[in-house]
Amino acid sequence: MPFHPDGANASIADLMRLSPGEGQDERFEDVLRRPGVRIERIVSHGNVTPPHAPYVQGWDEWVLVLQGAAELRLEGLGERKLAAGEALLIPAGVAHWVTYTADPTIWLAVHIGEP
Repeated sequence: MPFHPDGANASIADLMRLSPGEGQDERFEDVLRRPGVRIERIVSHGNVTPPHAPYVQGWDEWVLVLQGAAELRLEGLGERKLAAGEALLIPAGVAHWVTYTADPTIWLAVHIGEP
């Protein structure tokens, strides 16, 4: 069942579901969007951030690995490994790279202060 981030159709979201034949493309789905906060579900299949294209955003991001595992490099803060059930706050303005994801890894990301 697709998520309805606008709240128009109140439904139960299965955050752990994997679609059959999902492929290797990384998926980003908004679970909820409200002024100043966005909750996003990400499904990775061994995907990593290109070395020349770090993520840098003007808001805090809290990430939780629901299933799988991931490794991130945060500029000035070092490497972080996350297993299922572990979370990390990525401060606004910090360049960061995802350097490893298990296949599959399901994340929940909370963007705080996003315009």
